[in-house]
Amino acid sequence: MKMSEGVEWAAHVCVLLHWLEAGDTAPVPAARLAEAYDLPAPYLVKQLQALTRAGITESVPGVRGGVRLARPADRISLMDVVTAIEGRSEAFSCTEIRQRGMNAERPARDFAKPCGIAHAMRSAELAWRRQLAATTIADLSASTPSTVAQHARRHFSSA
Repeated sequence: MKMSEGVEWAAHVCVLLHWLEAGDTAPVPAARLAEAYDLPAPYLVKQLQALTRAGITESVPGVRGGVRLARPADRISLMDVVTAIEGRSEAFSCTEIRQRGMNAERPARDFAKPCGIAHAMRSAELAWRRQLAATTIADLSASTPSTVAQHARRHFSSA
């Protein structure tokens, strides 16, 4: 499964918003976030809207409004972000091709057990989803050098 680039941008924005909140620089206008990453604003707004629909970010109206995290970073998993951007569909969908072609005439009882390929794919996807669910925005923030967070805070406080 190839995820869209939007997942990466959404995760980076969530980490950035966490850093900015820790430095009392939240909320941030979406246009400023897009500018900071050299992205077209409409593209980033689309990702932010998906995050807001999922309850990960929230929009604050007004002159000093913008976007901020809707809940603490340690309660937002990377799986939450992936699901917000990509949806809940499974990466692999077994279409029972084993029952076609040379096996089309075989009795159904020969295929009573689940396909080994489908089982292996589902197991791998479950492990992948568990790992993403176990990794929070706070974890990602903590694994980034503190100088990166400090630079981001200075960038947003200077404007």
